[in-house]
Amino acid sequence: MSAARIWVVDDDRSVRFVLSTALREAGYAVDGFENAADALDALAQRGAPDLLFTDVRMPGDGGLVLLEKLKARAPSLPVVVMSAYTDVASTAGAFRGGAQEFLSKPFDLDEAVALAARTLAASEPAQDTPAAEPAADDSLIGDTPAMLTLFRAIGRLAQAPLSVLVTGETGTGKELVARALHRESPRSGKPFVALNTAAIPAELLESELFGHEAGAFTGAQRRHIGRFEQANGGSLFLDEIGDMPLPLQTRLLRVLAEGEFFRVGGRELIRVDVRVIAATHQDLETLVAEGRFRADLLHRLDVVRLRLPPLRERRGDVAQLAERFLAAAALRFAAPPKRLSKPALQRLLAHDWPGNVRELENVCWRLAALAPGETITGEDLDEVLGVAAPRADDAGEWEAQLSAWARAQLAEGRANLHADARERFDRALLEAALAHTGGRRTEAAARLGLGRNTLTRKLGSGRKRKP
Repeated sequence: MSAARIWVVDDDRSVRFVLSTALREAGYAVDGFENAADALDALAQRGAPDLLFTDVRMPGDGGLVLLEKLKARAPSLPVVVMSAYTDVASTAGAFRGGAQEFLSKPFDLDEAVALAARTLAASEPAQDTPAAEPAADDSLIGDTPAMLTLFRAIGRLAQAPLSVLVTGETGTGKELVARALHRESPRSGKPFVALNTAAIPAELLESELFGHEAGAFTGAQRRHIGRFEQANGGSLFLDEIGDMPLPLQTRLLRVLAEGEFFRVGGRELIRVDVRVIAATHQDLETLVAEGRFRADLLHRLDVVRLRLPPLRERRGDVAQLAERFLAAAALRFAAPPKRLSKPALQRLLAHDWPGNVRELENVCWRLAALAPGETITGEDLDEVLGVAAPRADDAGEWEAQLSAWARAQLAEGRANLHADARERFDRALLEAALAHTGGRRTEAAARLGLGRNTLTRKLGSGRKRKP
């Protein structure tokens, strides 16, 4: 059997070379092209390969334009789109255009070769759909592995008419996921309607969802169109679905199953075509076990589940998010955006963010309004976060500060952290002991439980390593 033919289209010669070499070493017949035009000429002369890798941003036709032209000429050709810009718009555009897979740059060569093998083995024709339209500015930002995985999942799911359950802690941005799914879907031209089921009193929630006729109950002066009718043809986002009362869960189940319902007090059967995206911070399986949530409704809603990670699991995105929020605040205040000093950024990275992205956004708005200078200091941040000054009698305070320092350093990608922390620990102890004894080394060593030679050695080592 002849080797599978793979084409690599990328204007970056180094990427083209290393990927082509890795694929050849894996046994594939590989050709490289530096632009879309050359690849299309080869397609006309030699026919389609078995698999094609293409970059998104290239001179001339970009990767998404190339993808559109390839799908018009060779609909069954599997295409892997590569890009250093892994966001919802890029991934959704690639998958909408018919890409088989999306590969984020920089990538591991073994991962790329394995991806080629999986894609070739699947050998399924990619969906022939229009190329992506430019997406609106997306508030879902981040480049940590957890967010890149989420972006790819949104890009795929946006095209599928499936119910999605978005899970995550309060403040992580679950509605932003729902809006991205809608915006990148074929329903994007239709309404997106959001409803927080926990924010509506139980006695009014049925009317909010399904509407009511005039006279249906006391105070119902006129017909009210509910959220399902408002979202007809589009998407309905039901936030905090776990708080929905059981009787309403039964009605919701019927709508999901049949696509029809009656308004409160009405006799006309209303039919709708709505994609439901639900969200919760609760464990719905536990609610089912407790009899507070219907198992059959959970199965209807949970066709696909997306987990939005808490901010403490994606600390690498904190700086980018903070910059975004500070810029938005500056625009609102008609002032230059404030900058974070390094100590302030370290405090942001060390904070656990129990309120997640929403808490970070609120902090940034307070900083933009209250910090006196153009550069936000660590003290500014301590004041906004309500951090108290350390007290000598606060047991465990130094461990907490050490933990915060370690988290900040790890978030910045620092290496050799243990050696650095050990050196700082020793130096702080030695200097405190010497200050306490008036510089008498023998006494300082005794107070610390060290030999004088050990103390002298550590002091000398510390001085040599200090910048």
